[in-house]
Amino acid sequence: MGKVFGYPKFDDKGEMILTTYDNDYKAMMMDIRVYRMAGKETRSFYREGEETAVLLLSGTVTYAWDGKTETVSRKDVFTEGPWCVHVCTGHKVEVTAQADAEILVQCTKNEQEFDSRLYAPEDAPWGYSSVGKFGNVAKRRVNTIFDHDISPKSNMVLGEVLNDRGNWSGYLPHRHPQPETYLFKFDRPEGFGASFVGDQVFKSVDNSFSAIPGGELHPQAVAPGFQMYTCWMIRHLEGNPWLQTDRCEDERYVWMHDMQF
Repeated sequence: MGKVFGYPKFDDKGEMILTTYDNDYKAMMMDIRVYRMAGKETRSFYREGEETAVLLLSGTVTYAWDGKTETVSRKDVFTEGPWCVHVCTGHKVEVTAQADAEILVQCTKNEQEFDSRLYAPEDAPWGYSSVGKFGNVAKRRVNTIFDHDISPKSNMVLGEVLNDRGNWSGYLPHRHPQPETYLFKFDRPEGFGASFVGDQVFKSVDNSFSAIPGGELHPQAVAPGFQMYTCWMIRHLEGNPWLQTDRCEDERYVWMHDMQF
């Protein structure tokens, strides 16, 4: 299976690398990095033969793309919704921090052209999932910034999850053929949870991640007292894009749907 968990660190230039096309997590088929930016700092992202999504995690930034500019703010991932610019191959995104900020950049190989778009919080509203099920311990908030239905020429999916304190997420245990990467954040620095990939489990902490190969089960949980944020990123397979209906629950646990807790 290879490495499926990671504890990356920011380097002295403010870059934290999760997955690339040739590191230990190349099975994810995506290049995913997080950047910490100081006020007035500018970073540019331009890739030929790849699409790019730049997601604001916190702070205030000015996006510039395709001759457009927009200044947007997000207090943090726990209290406000996402801002994200998504462009196809050959289009540049420039990000200027107006104050300290943090952004996530998700890329994958894709020669198809599509219209650039700025996604705002109202485009990806939070919605509760699994309310009342399994003793109400799998309740979570989910948003989908873009997927195959929203951006059919993209090779990626991008969304976010907020776990209620002490609750499970991605439950019942489920799988799908496409690889998926999770980035975890916690509302307190000592926060922690557990991430399961197949038969492996690791302690999820702030800025850790899971690299989930296609076909592996992947539920997760957060410890009581802490709220956990997960940025979920899926890579479509050629001729087999991930769809909302692709979630395949482990047959050993489906009996719980009919159980009264």
